[in-house]
Amino acid sequence: MSVPEPMRRRTSNRWPAFVGIVIMLTIYAITPQNIVPRLWLIVIAVVMLLLIIIVNPGRSGVESNIVRWLAIALSLMLMMFNLVDVVFIVADLINGQTLGRLVLLEAAEVWIANVIAFSLVYWEIDRGGPIARATLSRESLPTADFKFPQDDERAAASEVERSSSTSKANWRPGYVDYLYIALTNMMAFTPNDVVPLTARTKILMGIQGLSGFVILALVIGRSVNILA
Repeated sequence: MSVPEPMRRRTSNRWPAFVGIVIMLTIYAITPQNIVPRLWLIVIAVVMLLLIIIVNPGRSGVESNIVRWLAIALSLMLMMFNLVDVVFIVADLINGQTLGRLVLLEAAEVWIANVIAFSLVYWEIDRGGPIARATLSRESLPTADFKFPQDDERAAASEVERSSSTSKANWRPGYVDYLYIALTNMMAFTPNDVVPLTARTKILMGIQGLSGFVILALVIGRSVNILA
């Protein structure tokens, strides 16, 4: 099924997510202390990213199963690596092996990377991924993992509005929407105006909120005490 151009630009464009991955890998590369072997992660992530770009470019309307699972594996790998980073930072702090200023810098970098990592996971798993959301009709999409405020607006829309390719009734989330979910979950430790609907997204958001709490309450708080 073809997708109107306005909707295609909003939903199937992969470049915002690619930019997020590059920012995340840059953060790993410039972190002053290599808590875990970052070089291997960066190399593997770059190779996987290049394969996705080559096989399934930014605005492609077709996605193979291999590319689909490769994209999911990349986002999960980045997420798991960042969670390991949180554990190592806490361990170094408890053992007194890291200076307060260094922990503050590392914690800030891990916090930003955590937002990007979880946003990528949310973006890849919701309703079959970005390509499915862009190319399939709403009736053909898998079960939604998130309920956005725009979904309520669509339910209230008239039949004429629903048939219009430019109306809010045909709105579908893009990467920035999932980045917003991850950001607000890290700041408030709870969903904001977007509601998780499935068990897997509730677990993921719970893990992300817990990691954000650890970074802010334990790591940064303890580091401030060290600086004092």
